[in-house]
Amino acid sequence: MKLAGARTLFYKEVLRFWKVSFQTVAAPVLTAVMYLLIFGHVLEDRVQVFEGVGYTSFLIPGLVMMSVLQNSFANSSSSLIQSKITGNLVFLLVSPLSHWAWFAAYVGASVVRGLAVGVGVFVVTVWFAPPTFAEPWWIVVFAALGAGMLGSLGLIAGLWAEKFDQMAAFQNFIIMPMTFLSGVFYSVKSLPAVWQAVSHLNPFFYMIDGFRRGFFGHSDISPWVSLAVVGLSFLLVSSVALRLLATGYKLRH
Repeated sequence: MKLAGARTLFYKEVLRFWKVSFQTVAAPVLTAVMYLLIFGHVLEDRVQVFEGVGYTSFLIPGLVMMSVLQNSFANSSSSLIQSKITGNLVFLLVSPLSHWAWFAAYVGASVVRGLAVGVGVFVVTVWFAPPTFAEPWWIVVFAALGAGMLGSLGLIAGLWAEKFDQMAAFQNFIIMPMTFLSGVFYSVKSLPAVWQAVSHLNPFFYMIDGFRRGFFGHSDISPWVSLAVVGLSFLLVSSVALRLLATGYKLRH
């Protein structure tokens, strides 16, 4: 069976981050709360994106989704690079696990961590503004797809990187800029035309805009367009990750 052993590896990966949940779950929640306290306090009375929606309320879904994306990426990428450097990856290589089992376990665990952090951020920040759920199905769809895509991207980064410096570069120069420039703290419609066009090339924008649609029933673009872009992005990134696993890219020398 293609997925034989995936359950055990998935359990191992979930246990890996949960054993240090103070660092992997609680710390990102605290970081998001700090963003909310600073930006919410400074801009609450100065910025209104959607009619009848305060800036703090607008900001919370963005922070939740940002936390989901960053931690989903961090889980699969950090696990692989640590296993490479410490040498314990050899125990997986000698097992009869298929590339489908690797993918399902690593990405599945990344989704669990990303959603756990997202729920934590939402639970803590809900005290700052009462939540609304205008179209909650979009919340579930974009959270799951976003976490899955970043878990897959983290898998690619973990396979490519051979040392922590390379992983840090991937995260600092690709993941962080794409996350912060995706409309977490602002509406893309408030940008000049040229930067709006640039933002529309960023798949992270569609994840956050679609996710926010679930809370307010408002978004910068149609959620169906966002769903198409995010869905295709997920399929593309997943296909690349599966191909690299199938060929043993930087795993078998």
